[in-house]
Amino acid sequence: MVPTAPYGSWPSPIDAELAAGLDGRPEYLGAVGEELWWTEPRPAEGGRRALVRSRADGRAETVLPPPWNVRSRVVEYGGRPWAGAERPAGGPLVLFVHFDDQRLYAYEPDAPGAPAPRPLTPLSAVGGGLRWAEPVLCPERGEVWCVLEEFTGPRPTDVRRVAAAVPLDGSAAGDRTAVRELTDARHRFTTGPRLSPDGRRSARLVWDHPRMPWDGTELKVADVTAEGTLTGERTVLGGPGESVAQADWAADGGLLAVSDRSGWWNPYRVDPDTGEAVNLCPREEEFGGPLWKPGLTWFAPLADGAGGEGGAGRPAAGGVGTGLVAVLHGRGASVLGILDPESGDLVDAAGPWTHWQPTLAVRGTRVAGVAASPRSAYEVVELDTATGHARALGVRGADPVDPAYYPEPQSRTFTGPDNREIHAHVYPPHHPALGVPADELPPYVVWVHGGPTEHVAPILDLHIAYFTSRGIGVAQVNYGGSTGYGRAYRERLREQWGIVDVEDCAAVARALAAEGTADPARLAVRGGSAGGWTTAASLAGTRTYACGTIIYPVLDVTGIAQETHDLESRYLPDLAARRAQRSPLTRADRIIAPFVLLQGLDDPVCPPAQAERFLARFAGRGIPHAYLAFEGEGHGFRRAQTMVRALEAELSLYAQTFGFERPDVPRLELRK
Repeated sequence: MVPTAPYGSWPSPIDAELAAGLDGRPEYLGAVGEELWWTEPRPAEGGRRALVRSRADGRAETVLPPPWNVRSRVVEYGGRPWAGAERPAGGPLVLFVHFDDQRLYAYEPDAPGAPAPRPLTPLSAVGGGLRWAEPVLCPERGEVWCVLEEFTGPRPTDVRRVAAAVPLDGSAAGDRTAVRELTDARHRFTTGPRLSPDGRRSARLVWDHPRMPWDGTELKVADVTAEGTLTGERTVLGGPGESVAQADWAADGGLLAVSDRSGWWNPYRVDPDTGEAVNLCPREEEFGGPLWKPGLTWFAPLADGAGGEGGAGRPAAGGVGTGLVAVLHGRGASVLGILDPESGDLVDAAGPWTHWQPTLAVRGTRVAGVAASPRSAYEVVELDTATGHARALGVRGADPVDPAYYPEPQSRTFTGPDNREIHAHVYPPHHPALGVPADELPPYVVWVHGGPTEHVAPILDLHIAYFTSRGIGVAQVNYGGSTGYGRAYRERLREQWGIVDVEDCAAVARALAAEGTADPARLAVRGGSAGGWTTAASLAGTRTYACGTIIYPVLDVTGIAQETHDLESRYLPDLAARRAQRSPLTRADRIIAPFVLLQGLDDPVCPPAQAERFLARFAGRGIPHAYLAFEGEGHGFRRAQTMVRALEAELSLYAQTFGFERPDVPRLELRK
């Protein structure tokens, strides 16, 4: 007979240390000669991001030891922080941004004597200083072209962004005037310039306040002069109501872009002179996403001739695979496919991976990306378009625990107010050695993603498995406003943040309770950043949840404009007049459920001052709550010890609220 145990009390080999140690995913893939390079998180090394190279024989090596931290702070969320190229002699030259000082460095890892990285850019004491992202090596000019973010005053919105050129000889390391700005055109936000194969044209995306990049961006094409400046820049695609998420040049000099002019981010071929745009694969699917950071890639043109008969890259009509494009596409999740722009044929890569992140790199016939599935966490995966064979590069290694403890997600569609569809992924409690109690329904936690213009896909996440393997279900909700389901779905949240998100999450929770999946008396809600807003607003605006976990949250609409970073300072102008009705800060007196608030003390996006003002409203009210603040943590926890403490505190909150014992974690002190 299979033994049973109360939900929430199950033993599990997935402890907080394991979940924290494997948190995060590889990012920003790039080809350097025949090698593949990327950045990856190191929670046990102070949360830094390491630069990794995969040798031709498949060996992965860390390029830079601690404390080097390859991460940009442009728009506070970062952006592509490195670039590299193979040289005829001396090995690769790599440019990277070091997080601590935000300087751009040059490094020659294979040079004799292993010289240390040398700075290419100066320091600035003004505001947040100088920051760099999306570098592109231009060795023929002796420069690296990139995005420069320069603070002009003490406030987070005293900032300008330009396309700039930095000398490779180090002459700008102590001299800001040696940094050359590529154009006099001024826009609040810009991506780095992408150069055409012949170097005569550039393409970049720009937008201005109050738009966010998923509202409207413009694709600008310019001519590159012999002196290396951009001239004659003109808009060829996009506008206030059209979001262009990415643009790049094909090997034949054609301009490709992803635009949502049809209501879905689809791939287009764009005439760089006339702006005429042809949809290469008209589908009600997303071939792009929200451009939170410069340097994200949802497509990558293959080199001429890449692909082959019978492989994932089938030959185009005019030759063997000429002009093929690797694309990410789907609804609610992204899979890798190879698109023939001439015929519109799209062939998906084989393999178990069900969701790919927006980072792609091309080496000849091979395309690499970062992918995951419900049974595997994010890993570097490579597809050979000539054979159709895809493989993981072996970086992840063996499963850290028996996969029998992994949850089995169910992708479902629920019905919300006004009969609107709500997409969610449900992870029931799961344990290979314990049966389900016959006289008990499980507790469930509704997970609210951040953004709010983001989405979640059903993939293996050990933070989720930490709870499901202990007998606590999880429901991840892609509420109205999420990406992945077309422009109309994500615009449901326009002027409705704090209403639609709260209603959709509550609708999923109540539906799970009504159908007998979840215990209606043991429902919780948790979320970080914008998800923290929804969590706090849900506790204030509904009585659906018995408790909540609020993580580095947005709590005050006024504070968004006055205290947060520039990118989102105009995100919610429509809410200013509705502050009293929407902000969790002004509605804190309506919260009666216990909660824990987790906050990074170095968070520039959701500053701790908001959390402190929120907590002040609870003094003497008798509502059990806890506040854990973490030094050295910003927006998104990165250090292993922080994530361990946060996970264990969250579990303790649920144990105390839902009525089960967890002697294996420290008891969270709830104050009144």
